[in-house]
Amino acid sequence: MATIAPTTSSTALADLVPRLREICGEDGVLTDLSRRRVYESDGLTYHRATPGVVVLPTTTGQVAAVVSLCAEHGVPYVPRGAGTGLSAGALPHAEGVLLVTSRMRRIVEIDLENECAVVEPGVVNLDITRAVAPHGYYYAPDPSSQQVCSVGGNVAENSGGAHCLKYGFTAGHVRGLEIVTPSGEVVELGGKATGAHGYDLIGAFIGSEGTLGVATRITVSLTRSPERTVTLLSAFTSMDAGGEAVGAIIAAGVLPSAIEMMDALAIEAAEAAVACDYPAGAAAVLVVELDGPASEVDAQVERVVALCARSGAFETRTADGPEERALIWKGRKSAFAAVGRISPAYIVQDGVVPRTALGEVLGRIAALSAESGIRVANVFHAGDGNLHPLVLFDDSEPGAWERAEEVSGAILDLCVEHGGSITGEHGVGVDKACKMPRMFGEADLETFELFRRALNPAGIANPGKLLPTPRLCGERPGVRTGVHPLVESGEAEQF
Repeated sequence: MATIAPTTSSTALADLVPRLREICGEDGVLTDLSRRRVYESDGLTYHRATPGVVVLPTTTGQVAAVVSLCAEHGVPYVPRGAGTGLSAGALPHAEGVLLVTSRMRRIVEIDLENECAVVEPGVVNLDITRAVAPHGYYYAPDPSSQQVCSVGGNVAENSGGAHCLKYGFTAGHVRGLEIVTPSGEVVELGGKATGAHGYDLIGAFIGSEGTLGVATRITVSLTRSPERTVTLLSAFTSMDAGGEAVGAIIAAGVLPSAIEMMDALAIEAAEAAVACDYPAGAAAVLVVELDGPASEVDAQVERVVALCARSGAFETRTADGPEERALIWKGRKSAFAAVGRISPAYIVQDGVVPRTALGEVLGRIAALSAESGIRVANVFHAGDGNLHPLVLFDDSEPGAWERAEEVSGAILDLCVEHGGSITGEHGVGVDKACKMPRMFGEADLETFELFRRALNPAGIANPGKLLPTPRLCGERPGVRTGVHPLVESGEAEQF
């Protein structure tokens, strides 16, 4: 399968800069090398590339004009939100335009009668909940980075979060989209009404990682705040016991809004970073959150406490006040960043397995870690089998990164081997594009490519992402060295 990989020259790109400034203003176009380097990577920092030019539009009209200009001249562009992604999905093109939507951060409308809100792509995820909480609503999708990640990026990656066990991913909460297609046309998909008929173009766009266009307005559903919410923290002397508790809870017909699990290494990191005061000596902790009508939640709390005890929990804490609940969640929400306290470098992995395979897969990960000498900290959405192994290494040690990458890839292979997926919520991007053939056959990938070409025929919208290309998969991607596999390394100080 051959995928389009557009290239252009830095001279041609420089010729567009005056027109980009006419569209976005002087302060909306960055050409100085030091300012462009701020955007070299997303949260997955070992993939880096300096963008050819950075534009920061503030309106749909400006986005459309920039994309139309790129289309006219065959210049690739890469959409980017807050840059919190973990698959290099917003990795820049060194001879293209990085289109950053972070200045488009208006909550355009809150419509409580229709239980929805219309927002621009740069709106921070948690800000929607902050805006509607006084009215008894919230926005359900909650990535761990929700205090900084943007809704446009959530749409691009179909982001999940701790509470997607009960409430689902971003795709289940988006009713309408205003998008700019790769040709620069502004198109409306869906709206405030639910249950649209015909082809599910919204579903196709969500999770397409910027390869089908740029979302400039998003209509999201609002969820009523539950009557009661209770958070439990249960500590176990082994991961197996914690896994047994997860299975027992689901088998009992209890559907928590979240079931999160952390192992001893992840707990150690969280304690070092935020002093979350989890039970001493725990080899695993479960964070279980229950919400709904008060009487139903009370009954479920009793049931969950008993099931955890039966599975071997040596301590269970219950919190129903916001401050107590926040303290329990503090350790889990900070886990990714906290690992920096115990390791100079690490790879954040993201795969999915059936719940029934959790115990075996975690055992295999432990064996991989022991055989390779590479430590792995496990933090995951246990309720839906979404694993987030953190593969730790010392990047000052020769060959350490290569060994860590090998372990990281082997973990994804384990997920697929057990009937799972190479990603649950972080997306494919550059990082996992070469793993796509592990999940999909040639005919499947050809179909994906045909669909992408139908909407992105010139291949200028976020090239080199999501689907494998011969060059990407025949060579090691540009890792920690500054060079994207699709681009050249030379660059001028400024245009």
